[in-house]
Amino acid sequence: MAKPLDLPFDPIERAAQIWARRFGPSPSMAAVTSIMRAQQILLGALDALLRPYDLTFARYEALVLLSFSRTGALPLRVIGERLMVHPTSVTNIVDRLSRQGFVELRRNPADGRGKLAEITAAGRSVAEKATRDLMTAEFGLSGYSSDELGEMFRLLRGLRLAAGDFTDPAP
Repeated sequence: MAKPLDLPFDPIERAAQIWARRFGPSPSMAAVTSIMRAQQILLGALDALLRPYDLTFARYEALVLLSFSRTGALPLRVIGERLMVHPTSVTNIVDRLSRQGFVELRRNPADGRGKLAEITAAGRSVAEKATRDLMTAEFGLSGYSSDELGEMFRLLRGLRLAAGDFTDPAP
């Protein structure tokens, strides 16, 4: 867990007030700054929960993605697309998981140049244990009701849709 800042004021609210005086009101500046800080807080909390398993959230996500696949194996390119990360990041994530014995790397039979990452029994086991801990901690969002979490998802889904992450099947 991240060390609490314990400031006597909300620094983002203060920044928004100063911003408004200098440049004009910008609720979007306050919102994006809050989102960025929330991401830092959540990533720190999730990584702390995963530390006993020698995982980061990025490596955990890769294991879960592989466990969701029909065969337990995916091309690195597909992992990158699904996790929405750069190919270099995928290589680093999968290489680390491979060194840990959580995935095996092998040639992709459908593409002689590409590689497949396949989850191992140890990878499945650690992903299941880590998932139990994350679920118990409600992924760091235990202070919100189901309705609030649904609204949060809906609002952020709109941002992701507008960014082109996916196409909406029901416009």
